[in-house]
Amino acid sequence: MTVKEQYWKYSLIIIILVMGIILFLEFTPFLSGILGALTIYVLVRKQMQYLTEKRHMKRMLAAILILFEVVLCFLIPISLVVWLLINKLQDVNLTSVAFIEPAQHFANLIQAKTGYDILSKDNITSVASSLPKLGQLLAGSISSFSINILALVFVIYFMLIGGRKMEDYIYDILPFNNENKKSVLEKINMIVKSNAIGIPLLAIIQGGIAFIGYLIFGAPNPVLLGFLTCFATIIPIIGTSLVWLPLVIYMTLTGNWVGAIGLAAYSIIIITNIDNLIRFILQKRLANTHPLITIFGVVTGLSLFGFMGIIFGPLLLSVFILCVNMFKEKYLDEKEVV
Repeated sequence: MTVKEQYWKYSLIIIILVMGIILFLEFTPFLSGILGALTIYVLVRKQMQYLTEKRHMKRMLAAILILFEVVLCFLIPISLVVWLLINKLQDVNLTSVAFIEPAQHFANLIQAKTGYDILSKDNITSVASSLPKLGQLLAGSISSFSINILALVFVIYFMLIGGRKMEDYIYDILPFNNENKKSVLEKINMIVKSNAIGIPLLAIIQGGIAFIGYLIFGAPNPVLLGFLTCFATIIPIIGTSLVWLPLVIYMTLTGNWVGAIGLAAYSIIIITNIDNLIRFILQKRLANTHPLITIFGVVTGLSLFGFMGIIFGPLLLSVFILCVNMFKEKYLDEKEVV
């Protein structure tokens, strides 16, 4: 390779990297929609192949048909859940005046029971002053959700139209040999399917079981707490305890000893064990992912990708480990043999 050819090569690499970073930063507001489209494509690609290759349906017609299925089975249920959650949050009074008195009452209960003044009135007032920002954040989240839903619909449509050509192009540019390419793609396919199916299923089951417990033992606002429990299942091992444990403490401090003891027993015996059982079954049937990869992957993914990080965080960490293993087997192990 001549000096001029090397100059062309490395200049092109620099241009690709710089433009790629700029485009990534500009596409960040639509990242959840793009990643959501990729997730759904992995789930429905075999349907698209069946309709176009076995049934010889036109790609545009097949894409529209599957897009209708996506809207009906995925987007409408998700939108309904978000709408119900927003309605429940709107019922909670977020004004500063309404917040200070019950918060101070709760702090007094803790001081009376434990002897520690963990919340001063100044601290409560400071927290209360930030509540209007929470409302603005909620409104911004609704707007971002709507934009990403539209982005998802457009992206998934063109991904379905592209189909095999898009997959072949990605396969060609992967910097691995054929065997490693297959390993990486199989890993991606397995983890995306596992999390895309397993996490919503686990959230629905956990939220439903927790909602029943909240109703039985007289927890305040059981519907909202059930929704929060659904989202808490994102965090493995300690997920649901982020909701029911503070609730048990609150019910104890407010004098509802019977309800607190009953809810604690119900949560430890039923909610926690159901969580572990379902995760074990899903891991064995879909993707046997190590719990530490799931935990650190979710934490990392949420900060990088937003809500879709619960799927792509563990995927990113798993692919990183897979690449390290490839490097070890290809370069380090061979040198040891020599």
